[in-house]
Amino acid sequence: MTDTTTVVAALAAIRDELSAGVDDLLADDHGGLDAVAALLTDAERVFVLGAGRSGLALRMTAMRLMHLGLTVHVVGEVTTPAITARDVLLTASGSGTTAGIVRGAQSAVDVGARVAAITTAPGSPLGVLASATIVVPAPEKQAHGSGASIQYAGGLFEQTVVLVGDALFHAAWQRSGIPAEELWPRHANLE
Repeated sequence: MTDTTTVVAALAAIRDELSAGVDDLLADDHGGLDAVAALLTDAERVFVLGAGRSGLALRMTAMRLMHLGLTVHVVGEVTTPAITARDVLLTASGSGTTAGIVRGAQSAVDVGARVAAITTAPGSPLGVLASATIVVPAPEKQAHGSGASIQYAGGLFEQTVVLVGDALFHAAWQRSGIPAEELWPRHANLE
């Protein structure tokens, strides 16, 4: 095992894990990536739901999709409206068993909305509810000492959620043909 007690060594090790994980994702999951992208493109509105750091990563995706001009809501905010059959719920849960996320996905399915899941566990309750799933090759946060990642808890999963979200945005932006100058006015100006 590499000594990662210095910040430089830790950064290099994390970079290597991310690179290997993205390579695995590209080799194994083109269908999931494309299917989630199609759901987002076809949705009237996009709702995002995640807990903890995974939820924070999805909020970054929500912001970028809003910059693109999509109508996006973060579940749990007081101004978030009811989801409908024309909408998509984009979720992230490494285990696919996080109770609040599974309940939200079930509620979305119950009204006819489609669910997109980013998870490590496609056979999980969340994965079963999803219309499209991106399977991230990372350990669950409770896989202590499994050797699957040197990072604490779900670090590798959460970092991959950020990268996948940015890739979903970037591909949609490039397909749209909208110049960056047209996206810029949607950036927050009440900071």
